[in-house]
Amino acid sequence: MRPARFQDFSLDLVKNSPGVTRVQSLGEAGDTTHPFGLAITTTAGEVRWQIIGQLATGEKHDDQDTPVNGDPVPAEGGEPDPSDHEGWLYAALVRAESPEIASIARWSTREDAGKSRGLTLDFHNSARVFIRQL
Repeated sequence: MRPARFQDFSLDLVKNSPGVTRVQSLGEAGDTTHPFGLAITTTAGEVRWQIIGQLATGEKHDDQDTPVNGDPVPAEGGEPDPSDHEGWLYAALVRAESPEIASIARWSTREDAGKSRGLTLDFHNSARVFIRQL
């Protein structure tokens, strides 16, 4: 899934999540620096996320963005704290049970996490999306 399609998928997904008061693309929110991303406003405030993509192995930009389905990421229990923006977005994406998403990794749980917050999504077609909190 490429960034443009992932942005549309995420906008639709997140706007229906509990506690969300507004969702926009970064462009709609006035950000002209990042071509793809989300501005999500919840009860805990607004957070902006940049979306960056990596093509599937052997794929070229001229190729079609063809979905490859497999087993979705296993769902986890419990609702995350809305102030844990990374955890909240992670949970929303897991709950979607998209058959295109093979795995989702939270940056804050990495050994070398530092202050970076974001997610890496691996898709069944070997493409990747990186979502970085701005």
